[in-house]
Amino acid sequence: MTIILNWVTLFLAIITATGLLFSRDWRWGLGLLALQYVSVFWMVQTHWPISMAAVKLVTGWMACAVLGIAQLNARAGQETESIWLQGRSFHVFAAGMVLVASFALSLGVVSWLGLSLPVAWGALLLIGLGLLHLGITSDYFQVIVGLLTLLAGFEILYAAVESSALVTALLAVVNLGLALAGAYFLNVAQEETT
Repeated sequence: MTIILNWVTLFLAIITATGLLFSRDWRWGLGLLALQYVSVFWMVQTHWPISMAAVKLVTGWMACAVLGIAQLNARAGQETESIWLQGRSFHVFAAGMVLVASFALSLGVVSWLGLSLPVAWGALLLIGLGLLHLGITSDYFQVIVGLLTLLAGFEILYAAVESSALVTALLAVVNLGLALAGAYFLNVAQEETT
C-alpha cells in the first residue's frame, strides 16, 4: 500500500510542480503550492517520524498563508509577463526535458541514497522544475514559489540522509524566511508602483 501511495504522491508532485510552472494566477499558484507540500509531507514521512514530517506540511502551509496575505495587500492590477504567452511551447518542452532528466538521475540516486524510485524521482523533479521556474520568470511571487519548490525537493533528499530535529527546525526557518522575504519584496514592489 505504501508503494502505491508513493507513486500517487509522485504524480501529485508532477502535477503541482508543472502547474506552478504554467499558472500565472497567484491564487492557483498558492493552491498548487499547498498541494505540493502534501506530497512533500508524504515523501518525507517515508524516512522521518510522522511528527517531524508534519513540520514540513505546516511550515509549507504557513509559507502559503504569508504569501497569500502579501498578495492580497498588493494591488490587483499588476502586470503579467508578456513573454509567457509567446513561450508556452518552450515551457512544455523544458518541463518535459526536466521530467526525463530527473527520471534518469533518480535511477542513480535510488542506489546511492537508498530511496525508493518515486521518492527520488519526486525530489529531483521538484529541484529541476524549481530551477526551471527560477530561470524563466522575474516576477517576485513566481521567484519565491520557484525557490520554495527547489527547497522542497532538497528537503526530500535531505530527509533520507539526516533525521535531526534541529535540522528540521532550521529548514522550517528557511522556508518561513523565504516566504517573509517574498512578502517584503511584494510590498516594496507595490509601494514603488504607487
